[in-house]
Amino acid sequence: MNRPMLHRRDFLAVSAAAGAAALVARGGEASPWKTRLHKAMLGIPDEATLASWRAAGFEGIESLDRGASLEKAAAARKIAQRLGMQIHGVLYGWANFNRPSAVAGDLASVTAALHTCRAYGASTLLLVPCRIGGMPMPEPWEFNLRFDANNGHLERVVAGDNGPYAAYMKAHDEAADASRAAIERLLPVAQQTGVVIAVENVWNNLWVKPDFFRNFVASFGSPWVRAYFDIGNHVKYAPPQQWIRTLGHLIAKCHVKDFRLHGNGRGGECCNIREGSVNWPAVRRALDDVGYQGWLSIEGGTLSLEENSRRLDLILAGK
Repeated sequence: MNRPMLHRRDFLAVSAAAGAAALVARGGEASPWKTRLHKAMLGIPDEATLASWRAAGFEGIESLDRGASLEKAAAARKIAQRLGMQIHGVLYGWANFNRPSAVAGDLASVTAALHTCRAYGASTLLLVPCRIGGMPMPEPWEFNLRFDANNGHLERVVAGDNGPYAAYMKAHDEAADASRAAIERLLPVAQQTGVVIAVENVWNNLWVKPDFFRNFVASFGSPWVRAYFDIGNHVKYAPPQQWIRTLGHLIAKCHVKDFRLHGNGRGGECCNIREGSVNWPAVRRALDDVGYQGWLSIEGGTLSLEENSRRLDLILAGK
């Protein structure tokens, strides 16, 4: 598989990070990290938001306004540049590629969003290509997947009798096929705009184990399809550091989110960062070990802007 190419809009940031890795970080002490990470949150990139976030120590924003006109996106890009910030990505979110009646509309909408990304100066479009549910499926701790690496189809989801999960396996294979077909149709637009289609691990009941998710993303063999790794979304399936080490260089961006597992191992809930079950020092070490140079964007939570910034600084420091 081809190794993803560095987007030209990230070149300066990555080059600076590589050159600064061995320099003095603070107080005359050398940084323990080879990689440099960048602070962001999700929001609407208007001037007031960007200015207040910059004052709080954030370097960028992931736009939630996927439908902005090209003119509006270009204007927001100029505002961000004037403030020394970057609109690094756009969250598109859910598509319904496994619903035949919705495919044409979703393809047109994602195509428009890729052009909006370019106008923003963003390097990634976060995409959730399908979702399934409503049928019996294993509990998170029961998954014991085996799949065909050639086509990404499930061969089993649990050890033992898989009969109760036949409908889930069928829906999963159909969604994977539909997702692959749709993304392949979008690849020429991604290349034309210079925007990576970043597929997120999210609560859509698909690709719930690290090696399975990696197989899907890697199957395109394209630098224009990579993974958007949400650190908190799949804690219930495997520790985030395991996901990071498995995905490796396929990771395009990361969402910063926490998840508190229940003591009995059955379920949990999202929570503010550094208040859940994520081992943040282990996450920082894994990101450094796989050479991830990029954005960490906080998603969700109830903290103040200043507290989000403070806690993200601790995560970046490996604390």
